[in-house]
Amino acid sequence: MKTILVAEDNDSNYILMTYILKRDYLFKRAKNGQEAVDMANEGGIDLILMDIKMPVMDGLEATEKIKAAHPDLPIIALTANAFDSDRQLAFQAGVNDFLSKPVSSEKCLAMIAKHIG
Repeated sequence: MKTILVAEDNDSNYILMTYILKRDYLFKRAKNGQEAVDMANEGGIDLILMDIKMPVMDGLEATEKIKAAHPDLPIIALTANAFDSDRQLAFQAGVNDFLSKPVSSEKCLAMIAKHIG
């Protein structure tokens, strides 16, 4: 079973993501961008769902660091910031795809499947 890293500092958003993922994927949690970078470097992650607004290190900086070390690791931005400018910044940082919150389970699972089958 594939493992997804959910980089999300908000408990209720994380709980929602576990509900969406639990039938099809294993998952781990990073509560900030630095934890996401560290966990990606440890390996065993097939895809990252990256919140953008997080403490310690935001999701954009974390994405840049992860992509520098692991260019083939898919990252999907998952954020309440759904403006075109936010989307552009996320893609410039290196995300592979973009989902805005609140996210539907169908859309989320379809996007994950597109990247890791």
